[in-house]
Amino acid sequence: MNLNRRISFLLAAFCVMALLIIGRLFYWQVLAAEPLAVIGEKQRWVSFEIPAKRGEILARDYFPLVTNKEAFLLFASIPDLKQTPEKIASEIAPFLLAEKGESQEKKKELGKIEEMIKKRLSRQDLVWVSLAQKISRETKKSLEALKIEGIGFREEQTRSYPEASSAAHLLGFVGSDINGQEKGYFGLEGYYNLELRGKPGLLRREKDASGKPILVGETSGQKEEDGRTLITTIDRSVQFLVERKLQMGIKRYGALSGSVIVMEPKTGAILAMASWPTYNPEFFFRFDKNLFPNPVITAAYEPGSTFKVLVMAAALDAGVVTPDTRCNQCSGPRKIADYTIQTWNDRYYPQSTMSEIIEHSDNVGMIFVAQKLGVEKMIMYLKRFGIGERTGVDLEEEISPHLRSKNQWRLIDLATASFGQGIAVTPLQMVRAVGAIANRGRLMTPFVVKSVLRQGKKTEVKKRSSRQVVSPIAAHLVTEMMVN
Repeated sequence: MNLNRRISFLLAAFCVMALLIIGRLFYWQVLAAEPLAVIGEKQRWVSFEIPAKRGEILARDYFPLVTNKEAFLLFASIPDLKQTPEKIASEIAPFLLAEKGESQEKKKELGKIEEMIKKRLSRQDLVWVSLAQKISRETKKSLEALKIEGIGFREEQTRSYPEASSAAHLLGFVGSDINGQEKGYFGLEGYYNLELRGKPGLLRREKDASGKPILVGETSGQKEEDGRTLITTIDRSVQFLVERKLQMGIKRYGALSGSVIVMEPKTGAILAMASWPTYNPEFFFRFDKNLFPNPVITAAYEPGSTFKVLVMAAALDAGVVTPDTRCNQCSGPRKIADYTIQTWNDRYYPQSTMSEIIEHSDNVGMIFVAQKLGVEKMIMYLKRFGIGERTGVDLEEEISPHLRSKNQWRLIDLATASFGQGIAVTPLQMVRAVGAIANRGRLMTPFVVKSVLRQGKKTEVKKRSSRQVVSPIAAHLVTEMMVN
C-alpha cells in the first residue's frame, strides 16, 4: 500500500513537472515569441544610419548661397580602446575646443568637452559612440596623428556659405536638435527644413558576440534620399549692393541697426533682404544668439510718415476725399483731447489739398484725412493692407504686432495713426502694404523660394495668394501724389 502511494506520488510529481515545463515552453515559444525575436534581432544585427545630403539653396541665377562641404564624424569603437577614457579625453578635447573656435584659455569649456568624452567612452551598454560631428579635415588629420586605437572617422557633410555672411538672416543656419539630429533654424533653413534635410538611409549588418560587424555576414538596408534644392528669387547683385549701402548708411548716421528689403510689387518676389548687425551662419555658434532672429519679420516699429500713403489711399478709395479736397483745419497745431499735435517742421499750410498734404508730409493734414475716414473704416483698410496679420512669407518665426480692436481706439489714436505713430508693424508688413499701391492696389504675398529641384526635376512652388485692397484708381492717385 505504501509502495502504491509512493508510486502515485511520484507519478503526480512528474505530471506536475511536465505541465510546468510544457507551460514554460508554451510561454517562451508562443506568448513571448515576438519580444524574444526582437531581442534576438538586436543581438544579431548592428545598424548604421547613412546621412542624406542636405539640399542646396541657390540664388535666382543658380549660384549657390548655401551648399555642402566635406566634414567628418569622430567616433569610438569601445571594445577596441586600449587607453583609459580619461587619457583619451584629455588628448582629444583641445582639438575639439579649437574646432569650435573657442580660446584655449577657456578652461571651463575644455573641462566640459573632456567630461563629455569621458562619459561616452565609459558606456558599458554600447560598442560604438559618437564623440563629435562636422569636424574639419585639418582637425581629422591632427587627431589621426595621435594614433589612438579605437578612434575612427566617418565622412559626412557640413553647410558651407560661399557668400559668407551675405543674406544670413534670410538663409538661417543648421544646428542640432535635442537628440543631436541635424536641424535647420531660422530663415529658409528653418522654414524648409523638411524639404532640405532629405531622408537618411539605413544599413544593417550581422554582428558577432563582441558587437563587431561580420564582414562576410548578411547585409540589408534602405537607401538614403537626398534633400531638395531650393531656387530662390534672390538677386546676388542687388543683395550685395543693399548690404553695402546699409552698412554705409549705419556708419554715416551712427545708427545701431537697420534693415533693407527689395521686393517686386507685382509678384511679391523678394530680390534682396539684409539687416545689420549680422552674423556668419557657417560659424553661428561664435555669435550672440540674439542676432539670429530676422528683424525684417520679428521686429516691430512705428512706421512714421511712410504710413501716410496707406491712410491717404484708404481715404481716396472710400471716397471721403479727392486729390483736390482742401483741409480747412491745417492753419496751425491741432489739439486732440489733452494732446497738441504739430507738423514735423512747425510749418503750416492753410487750405492745403490732399496732394499738398502728402507733398509736405503734413501731420496736421493727415489728422484731417483720418477724421474724414473714421475709426471703423480706418481699421477696415488697415486690415486690408495686411496690418495686424502675418505676411505669409516663407521664412521661419514671422510675427505680427497686434492691431487694436475698435473699442480700444480713442480720438488721439486715430489722429496719431494717420501719420504712423501709436501703431506697430514689421518692416516686411510695411513693404508689402506700400507695394500694393505700386501694384494698382493689389496686395501680394511675399516669397523667397520660387521653385524646388528634386533629382534634377524642377517643381514650381504653388501660387501665392493675393487680394485687392484699394481700387487701381486710388492707388494711381496716391502714386501721382508721391511722384509730384
